[in-house]
Amino acid sequence: MISFFITIVSVAAIGFFSIILFTFNKRKYKLDLKGKIQNDKDVELFLLNNENLTTRRYNCSDIKKMTNSFSENLGEGGFASVYRGKLSDGCLVVVKILKESKGYGEEFINEVASISRTFHINIVTLLGFFFEGPKRSLIYKFMPNGSLENFRFSRAESLLGWEQLFQIELGIAHGIEYQRQECNTMILHFVIKPHNILLDKDFNPKVSDFGLARICPSRPSIVSMPGARGTIGYIASEIVCRNFGDVSHNSDVYSYGMMILKMVGQTKNIEVGIDHSSENYFLDWIYKKLKQSAELDLNISMNANDHLGIRKMLIVGLWCIHTDTTTKPSMCRVIEISEGNIESLQIPPKPNFVLQPREALNPSISKLALTLSEVHEV
Repeated sequence: MISFFITIVSVAAIGFFSIILFTFNKRKYKLDLKGKIQNDKDVELFLLNNENLTTRRYNCSDIKKMTNSFSENLGEGGFASVYRGKLSDGCLVVVKILKESKGYGEEFINEVASISRTFHINIVTLLGFFFEGPKRSLIYKFMPNGSLENFRFSRAESLLGWEQLFQIELGIAHGIEYQRQECNTMILHFVIKPHNILLDKDFNPKVSDFGLARICPSRPSIVSMPGARGTIGYIASEIVCRNFGDVSHNSDVYSYGMMILKMVGQTKNIEVGIDHSSENYFLDWIYKKLKQSAELDLNISMNANDHLGIRKMLIVGLWCIHTDTTTKPSMCRVIEISEGNIESLQIPPKPNFVLQPREALNPSISKLALTLSEVHEV
């Protein structure tokens, strides 16, 4: 009798919790569906209010035709698949198929809104887009030399020469400055890193991937931002912790400086032990070498002028990553000192090298940064 009673109670309990679980999942499904519908409405409203976009809107059959039924996959990421394609005029393109995910409607709008407003040799050209409910694609001009990331870990004999690397970094600076000052609306990128710098056939750099960009029509010096955005290792200290200052148009300067240091640093030919494997050690090594006017042991063919040029790039990079926002130069100033004489360039006060170690980040920020790092691998 007791065992029968226990069986009845167990069945009732299982049934009760099953009903609760079913109700919860049903409610979650309705909320997700409601969010997706609102997401679609937001995108449609944006496109309706921006009918004068210079980029063309393609349909589903167009995308299938230009990619030859998605026959050549160039890469996969957490939030996008990339295919090679060709337009009817023979122009080679890259088609980025966005995967459905939370917030991807905002990223789609950011990308279309940002790049459609820009016309600069150092900004990637958005040739068109496709939107139909949950299906969204972005079409760019194909860059034969891929991204700058491809050259970070190249063999010694295939590394970019110093002069070419300098011209690439300078071109990136001009692209960022255009977004900040010369464009119709100020654009903050937030993800300046080698993966997002594309190179054309002549190795002209193109800033790309504006999914996290923020448009500021009124050109404010201080930007209101609800949450951290960016990739670990390239996020400005003021974005992670407001104790370092306010988020502003200079926040992209940090990412740029870190990118310079990492690109040049990949050519260094020193043995880094287990205890010295962190980026903090890497930056401290650079700072000490510059402060002591010591020779930089870099695995790249250089003459005397090249040594001076790379020294200048490293000094500029250290200025850019300074945690004191009042000390950090504007991108306009970065271009000036990069094109100027190294004799007049001083080494900055030693930065605190705050590089957002994963364990020190707020869990929600860490999760966001890791997610963003995954999507931008494409």
